[in-house]
Amino acid sequence: MTIIDAHSHLWLRQDTEWNGMPITTRRNGRSFFLTEEVQMLPPFMIDGRNTAEVFLSNMDYAQVGGAVVVQEFIDGLQNDYLETVKNTYPDRFFVFGMCDYFSPDFLEQARGLARRGFKGLAVPGHRLITDSRRIRFNSPEMMSLFHFMEDNGMTLSVCLAPENLQTGEMEEVIQECPKLKIAIGHFGMVTTPGWEQQIRLARYDNVMVESGGITWLFNKEFYPFAGAVDAIRQAIDMVGADKLMWGSDYPRTITAITYKMSYDFVCKSDKLSDDEKALLLGGNARRFYGFDKLPELPYVKNMSE
Repeated sequence: MTIIDAHSHLWLRQDTEWNGMPITTRRNGRSFFLTEEVQMLPPFMIDGRNTAEVFLSNMDYAQVGGAVVVQEFIDGLQNDYLETVKNTYPDRFFVFGMCDYFSPDFLEQARGLARRGFKGLAVPGHRLITDSRRIRFNSPEMMSLFHFMEDNGMTLSVCLAPENLQTGEMEEVIQECPKLKIAIGHFGMVTTPGWEQQIRLARYDNVMVESGGITWLFNKEFYPFAGAVDAIRQAIDMVGADKLMWGSDYPRTITAITYKMSYDFVCKSDKLSDDEKALLLGGNARRFYGFDKLPELPYVKNMSE
């Protein structure tokens, strides 16, 4: 089975802010996040660097052929580093650029990222709502961005706020830009009220949904994440197995579980067919993102086996 991770993150260092509060790298995988110190990375990543090389080691071990790298405001703009990643490992990664959408020149930033070879832009929509400001997807400025992306064959990665605060706005974008390829993240914030409405956006031809962060959302029940499997089953019944992609939300989720555990709970479930698992874990992402030169990754026996 070809396995592709449709939602991951990379950075060299977190030193930024969001909503007027800081996010800064500390030691032993920890960061100061908004109001408290948290374990942002596994503790063996002692220098705070979340690099492509460490991720590739995890991917090879877990037999994950390719990965989609999105961006988030809480990690800071990582365009310079991710440009290096996409140029160094073009067969393993599909990398999203990101603009500062709070800046009045974000459309010019988008044009610049397109010239630098980025094939998609990430918009962490849930971060566009702050204590002092809200940027709406259907504003004229954002619509200009989405039309630019559609006209230039770019892909949009977007995460929406819970409880359908932005679902209606995103549906307007989908209808206005029917040729813009869109991947909706975090499985619609599946553990929050109204998540099904986000999933139903995948009824549109140009829209997919990926499960980045689903193990975080079901963290309280922990492995093997029976509630997550039930949600995947429900989403398949709503929009079809060909509209869903697995994502890990690496590296934050592997502070609690191993990277392989972030998908093998799907493999071991008896509630999904083999064909559904193959589409979810890689087949759909391969088609949607155009991965075509993935390596063969044989299983390597653990010393403890």
